[in-house]
Amino acid sequence: MSTTTPHTHEPEEHPESLPGSAGTAVRPPRLIHTEATTEIPVHLLFRDEPAPEARRPAVVNRRQGTGEHPRPGRPAPVRRRPELRPDPELQERPARVLPGAAGVLAGLGGVAGCLATTWWAGALPGEVLGPHPGAGLGAAQWAAYAGTGALGLFGFGGLARGRTGRAWVLGLFGRYRGTVRRTGLLWINPLLRRRRADVRLRHWRSGAVPAADANGVALRVVVLVVWRVRDTARALLGIEEHETYLRECVESALARVPVELPGGARSGADAAGDALTRLVAADVAPVGVEVFSVQPVRVEYAPEVAGAMQRRRIAALDAQQRATMLSSVVDSVEDTVTRLTTRGLVELDDYERKALVRDLTVAFCSARREPA
Repeated sequence: MSTTTPHTHEPEEHPESLPGSAGTAVRPPRLIHTEATTEIPVHLLFRDEPAPEARRPAVVNRRQGTGEHPRPGRPAPVRRRPELRPDPELQERPARVLPGAAGVLAGLGGVAGCLATTWWAGALPGEVLGPHPGAGLGAAQWAAYAGTGALGLFGFGGLARGRTGRAWVLGLFGRYRGTVRRTGLLWINPLLRRRRADVRLRHWRSGAVPAADANGVALRVVVLVVWRVRDTARALLGIEEHETYLRECVESALARVPVELPGGARSGADAAGDALTRLVAADVAPVGVEVFSVQPVRVEYAPEVAGAMQRRRIAALDAQQRATMLSSVVDSVEDTVTRLTTRGLVELDDYERKALVRDLTVAFCSARREPA
């Protein structure tokens, strides 16, 4: 009688699943169970020819409902507005001028030359300058007339009077030739074109310009701008109208800077004025204008929101006054009850204390509401 020994059945190991066998190694278990992996054939990694088209990597595919989100793209860079750069060659420089005495002498010399030429031609009586040769009007006389006449015209025609706070911008055939800031009697080449410039300290009070406060409520603002022309060449030749440009820059700055109402904090109004001054000064500096101050002198609501905002401000003031009065009444009631109890004048239980507090509150509120 043969005996059969029971044994357990163990899983058979295939030759291709053993690490040392010639077959393929066992695939390791998945580390991330929520991801699906895709195999990449080995021969694709060593291709010599270029791929016909670019393919997206397919190693990890995101499943729906796993809580994964695609990486957000980078925001597009914000382009800064181009910086206003003036013409480097267009810059104020002093012009060449002569003292007025030189022009006067040249003019007198021209007049004297004309008289002498007339005497030479015999056109003047002999009693004036003595006996004359009486040569007549020939080519030499006409040439002398032309030379002395031109000298006299250039001498007297170039005389100019310089004033304090005024300047001349000179040009010749469309080219900038310099600026004259000197005062007194001067001689300037009469062939040069003169353009007068006001270089004094000036102020401009604007009209009602649209603006907004920190909450975006529409306002109407009147500003006072203190400025002057710093570079006459850029102010008169670099731009068509520098005063109009200054006004447009003020309106642009008011559109970017919130303005506080007169009843607001003093520091807010000063901060708004400083910000406006910096912006306007930076905008008009390339055109030769210097700004010292841009300050709001009158701020009011726009007509379309004036009624609603006025009612809102009145309601806020009323609520603030009520809160202040209530705080004062509560402090007075607390002080009264505390003094009565701590000095031993009365002994109150909880019900009596509540009744006393109620009566004192009513009495104090009634006294506060009575007109003076």
